[in-house]
Amino acid sequence: MKWLRALYDWTMEKAAHPFSERWLAFFAFIESSFFPIPPHPLLGLMCLAEPTKALRFAFICTAFSVLGGLFGYAIGYFLYEAVGQWLIGVLGLTDAFPVAACHLREYDWEVIVIAGTTPVPFKLLTITAGFIEMSLATFFLASVAGRGFIFMTVGVLFQLFGAPIKAMIDKYLGLLTTLFVVLVIGGFVILTQLDPSEDNSSDPCAAATIEDLR
Repeated sequence: MKWLRALYDWTMEKAAHPFSERWLAFFAFIESSFFPIPPHPLLGLMCLAEPTKALRFAFICTAFSVLGGLFGYAIGYFLYEAVGQWLIGVLGLTDAFPVAACHLREYDWEVIVIAGTTPVPFKLLTITAGFIEMSLATFFLASVAGRGFIFMTVGVLFQLFGAPIKAMIDKYLGLLTTLFVVLVIGGFVILTQLDPSEDNSSDPCAAATIEDLR
């Protein structure tokens, strides 16, 4: 695990870089609309490197994630045929897209909040929300609630318990890394449950297709 420790130390150094906040804002923005890697690891490491700025980092992550979500919404609303459909395909979410759209129409803001607080790719819901022309005000407020909950929780925890949390990560780095990987994989497992090819007669959206949404 020496390589993992070296990578951790290197990333911690970069997390305290003068331009780290700009990188955090950038990744939070693009992840909400088209980038596959979430900003959570960078946020966590920046909070570890400078716990006294944890709330500031969390706010930046929340604000730019919501702005990125609005960009994703715009792609779905204005540019689905030209850009959104291609993005969904590149991200491997083609089968999940119509089912996610159906769930959004059925459950509205609840789906956005859940997606914002779980490992389910948020970009899937932002583009989908624009495609089905979900109320922009509802989408915005749900995005603030979902993204704000997960990112600000990290900020508050590190602001209050930064040193003990860092000590625990320093001691159990390998175990915690494994746990994080399991959670990420779990998010994609949850996403696969949206696959309409699965037989799920109890879910009215399980067999949704893109044609049903037009």
